[in-house]
Amino acid sequence: MKVIVLGGGVVGVASAYYLHQAGHEVLVVERETGPALETSFANAGQVSWSYATPWMSPEVPWNAVKWMFRRYSPLRLRPRLDPAWWRWAWRALGNCRRARFLANRERMLRLARYSHSCLRQLREATGIHYDERMLGTLQLFRDARALDAAVRAARVLDDGGIEYRVLDRAGCLRVEPGLAQTGAAIAGGIHYPADETGDCHKFTGSLASLAEQAGVAFRYRTTVTHLNVEGGRFNYALTDKGRLEAEACVVAAGSYSPLLLRPLGIDLPVHPLKGYSATVMLTDEAAAPVSTLTDERYKVGITRMGERIRIAGIAELDGYSLSIPPARTRLLMHVFRQLFPQAADTERAVFWSGLRPMTPDNTPVIGPTPIRGLYLNTGHGTLGWTMSCGSGRLIADLLSGRDPGIDLSGLTLDRYRG
Repeated sequence: MKVIVLGGGVVGVASAYYLHQAGHEVLVVERETGPALETSFANAGQVSWSYATPWMSPEVPWNAVKWMFRRYSPLRLRPRLDPAWWRWAWRALGNCRRARFLANRERMLRLARYSHSCLRQLREATGIHYDERMLGTLQLFRDARALDAAVRAARVLDDGGIEYRVLDRAGCLRVEPGLAQTGAAIAGGIHYPADETGDCHKFTGSLASLAEQAGVAFRYRTTVTHLNVEGGRFNYALTDKGRLEAEACVVAAGSYSPLLLRPLGIDLPVHPLKGYSATVMLTDEAAAPVSTLTDERYKVGITRMGERIRIAGIAELDGYSLSIPPARTRLLMHVFRQLFPQAADTERAVFWSGLRPMTPDNTPVIGPTPIRGLYLNTGHGTLGWTMSCGSGRLIADLLSGRDPGIDLSGLTLDRYRG
């Protein structure tokens, strides 16, 4: 079968790789000059499958009010006149209820665990390298009350057999010795030893090269303007360089996916959630992180990538803007300088912003649409890389008529229909 994949980010490239492995003729269409140059370019670098948790939790409404009065807030809301913004926000608020939070967490963990298994198999089969490290994730807490609440919530993981360790301050320093330089209060943390780190841009670029060598075609600098449907079936994708015909199409265009689907009558509740990052060069090995941690007070992740350190975070509902206000960069550098004050040259930090494709329940949308031959693989939010290999393999299974590797309930578009 000839398949077009729309989007050359990590999810799109993983989809193309597994579709080709399944025997399909695949063409990836990407508007940038190469793979992973938008949302997949400079993210936090975490493959945090065991730490996969919805942003929308019972604590978020109250926390959002408190964060409004903080100088350094991890969440920024910019209400817009767009009705889609308000519909998305209302749906997201509904998912803050405990029952929905637990259901969404189960779905995310189900997919993330499967995707991590697919990543390991891919790495063994190809020998791919991307500044990878297998040293786990540290969830860091600055006050005891927040730590206690997180420990109670983490007990849900016991039933799933997910390994984690609750640490005091000394335990956190054993995991990340560079924290000995900090003057910030550390109440303790939770360590997830099975998680991994790396450079998503390097991973995606390397996987794209492997796919291209195997026979996948890539068409860069090409923008899709319209999807043509005839008789209830996908027919072709119209681009700024002409028509691209295929028997099937996978929309993996991240936050831009709804813009392609809306003219077809498909309401995909994916909204861009802007995030920011800073990349600094390592100057002191002993004072630097060895893996990755997330400062839970500020929701900022800090990850070691070879001789670089990535600092990433903030959730901002600001439409499709990619501007980088100085206040956001100050937050990232404030957290990093507090925790690892001697680790890197912060005066030469390189800043970046990207749009995470977020659904109201924080769970991606994978699988068929009401239009025959048109499939979705989008809405992965902050866990695009974590879930990419599993999502790509699931899409390949579905298009090939094979039983998917996991239960797809709660992961398809059906949960929003009606």
